[in-house]
Amino acid sequence: MKLSHNGPRWLNLFSFASPMQFYPLAGRLIPLFMTTALLFCAVGLWLGLAIAPGDAQQGEGYRIIFLHVPTSWMAMFIYIVMAFWSVMHLALRTRLSAMMAQALAPTGALMAFLSLLTGALWGKPMWGTWWVWDARLTSMLLLFFLYLGFIALTRSIDEPDRADKAGSVLAIVGVFNVPVIYFSVKWWNTLHQGASISMENGSSMASTMLIAMLVMSLAAWMYSIAACLSRVRTLILQREGHTRWVKERIAQGEK
Repeated sequence: MKLSHNGPRWLNLFSFASPMQFYPLAGRLIPLFMTTALLFCAVGLWLGLAIAPGDAQQGEGYRIIFLHVPTSWMAMFIYIVMAFWSVMHLALRTRLSAMMAQALAPTGALMAFLSLLTGALWGKPMWGTWWVWDARLTSMLLLFFLYLGFIALTRSIDEPDRADKAGSVLAIVGVFNVPVIYFSVKWWNTLHQGASISMENGSSMASTMLIAMLVMSLAAWMYSIAACLSRVRTLILQREGHTRWVKERIAQGEK
């Protein structure tokens, strides 16, 4: 392993746990992830809306899954990442970990809302109703409320340390709802259809449909990263506003 004067190179990665070091890095990464998100979204929509064939049972109405499934996946995944950063904050007491969790929450709430909205738009023509108290729908609704509760809790406490701790506890407790969402169609008799993609059985979808869905999922992933990085930069400026490096950046008009 090649050593620098400060020790092994991989140890330098820990320097980005400092808000001062992470702030400029996030600024450089945002355009990259946002541009990638737009490209993936354009390709995914083209494949899903123009190239993928119609479904034999659901007709053209099935195409909403190219938005519904990626946002559902991201809503669950983001909450898991929030819980991870919350554990890191409680275990290591790093300021940036709590800020990362709080930066993720609005995007996670957006993804959960879009999942519920697109699910309702799909359910009306397929089930004849906008909403049913199905296990998966209900647990996804609970996830949406957990996001809103996390945001409300962390913003209602004036003292940052107490807000970070309270939010971290809620995020960790709420993460147990994620496997309930995922396995609900297996654990209970629900109206919601089973997974079209699984580790055991592979994919039951046409290859074009599968590729379109995966590309749209990558678009949602890239957008979520860009949105999180943008929001955490704002939180860093708010939290670190008393420090000299932030005052210098503001005075110089730097981004």
